[in-house]
Amino acid sequence: MPRAIFYKLHPQHPEPHKIANIAQALEDGALMLYPSDTVYAVGCDPRNKTAIERVRAIKPQTSFKLLTLLCPSLADIATYAYVDDAAFKLMRSLTPGPFTFILKGTKEMPRLVLDPKRKTAGLRVPDHPICQAILARLGGILASTSAKLPDTEEVERLDELFDLFSHRVDLIVDDGGALRNVPSTVIDLTTPDFEIVREGLGMEALTPFLK
Repeated sequence: MPRAIFYKLHPQHPEPHKIANIAQALEDGALMLYPSDTVYAVGCDPRNKTAIERVRAIKPQTSFKLLTLLCPSLADIATYAYVDDAAFKLMRSLTPGPFTFILKGTKEMPRLVLDPKRKTAGLRVPDHPICQAILARLGGILASTSAKLPDTEEVERLDELFDLFSHRVDLIVDDGGALRNVPSTVIDLTTPDFEIVREGLGMEALTPFLK
């Protein structure tokens, strides 16, 4: 596999022509290593079966429930998942931000990211200008999983991460920031009393909601 194409983007005002090129490549089935408001992640078009299969080939341990669907806003999440009043109240105070919400998918949810048994998926609204720009150009959704390879140690430098994925993805996006290793906080909202599945960034924002 050829070496990935490298894109250096402004972290607050990503260049539109570069975003357009990235989105077009994703629509064509490309895999992308990209920065978010949590960790670096591997992303692809969730409607592209071949791309999803390539993500799972990179991370064989990745099950359906571990693929996250990124959306531009809470309103978009409500298109792809069922959100009751209690869940909406919590999510409204936490989005955009470093939180992944486990919810039941609607018929609009791409089947490729659904947990086949529970019919759920993780959804997130990222607080990162590059993510939001790609989502806007791509049509509103992006499938994502953390850039952590099985049986490899945690990398300590960004250049190490880029080198590790340079022949595994088609695009590498760099926002000039530091390597981030703390993932999102995962909250299961499919039960009346929400459950924290994984503690990560933003836990302090949950304090008012904890009993």
